[in-house]
Amino acid sequence: MRPAIIDRLLENMDNMHEMGRQRAFELGKPFYGLYREDGGYYRKELPTGEKYLVNVEIVYDENEMPVQIKDTVIKKLTE
Repeated sequence: MRPAIIDRLLENMDNMHEMGRQRAFELGKPFYGLYREDGGYYRKELPTGEKYLVNVEIVYDENEMPVQIKDTVIKKLTE
């Protein structure tokens, strides 16, 4: 039997980005998200809570698998 929280998350697929953010932070890595209000730029969130608008370049290997994310900071976001 699945825990109730998993059932609640799966009812609304809009919550899937939250699972990705949590996992990225567990690994000590930034989380990247694309939000309508950011004008086409990605939002980079660090485990420390700092947030930036960034331009993202994804580097692929010879098998077209993503291997690296290069980002250029456009501006720091304030809360």
